[in-house]
Amino acid sequence: MARKYEAMVILNPVLGEDAVNATVEKVKGLVEASATLDKIDVWGKKRLAYEIDDQKEGYYFLINFSAEAEFPKELERVLKITDGVLRYLVIRTDD
Repeated sequence: MARKYEAMVILNPVLGEDAVNATVEKVKGLVEASATLDKIDVWGKKRLAYEIDDQKEGYYFLINFSAEAEFPKELERVLKITDGVLRYLVIRTDD
């Protein structure tokens, strides 16, 4: 049974616009390959509440998707090893 999830990802803005867009597309492609993409919302560059890796700003994007229970762990694994990802959080939104 597919459940609804939400993933917030913060990318390092030092990467540059092209690398940021490529990373967003990579994550979007991964979600589309294994789950149903409901919505992707690119927030752009925002100030961080606290510095992460000496960065005061981050490039935010939010993904809403429906997937089986195993997929979020795979998504977290990929985000953990992807260059330029400062922080991420994947949560289940249905209940």
